[in-house]
Amino acid sequence: MDEIEKHEIITPNEEKLFSGLLLLNAKALGIVLGLLCGLGLFVATNWLVIKGGPKVGQNLQLLSQYFIGYRVSFIGSIIGFFYGFAVGTISGSFLGWLYNKISLLRE
Repeated sequence: MDEIEKHEIITPNEEKLFSGLLLLNAKALGIVLGLLCGLGLFVATNWLVIKGGPKVGQNLQLLSQYFIGYRVSFIGSIIGFFYGFAVGTISGSFLGWLYNKISLLRE
């Protein structure tokens, strides 16, 4: 056997291992992505509040069009954290679910 042919042989145990690695935990992915989005918005808002200036966070202020109650302020960063967590959790869970469905179709 050539070196290439040796690598192409997959045992049944290896096949089980590879198929088990394809699935994601959608809930865990959702929570992690939610925390990242929430903390990212929280840190970005507070960074701009601490930085200060004549017009603080004009671009970030546009999120108030989608997130009711959000402002570029400390209280707004807390509200933004919850909105970011909610959007990130829903998005991450959906992506995990979609990835799992596509992975199952491939088998």
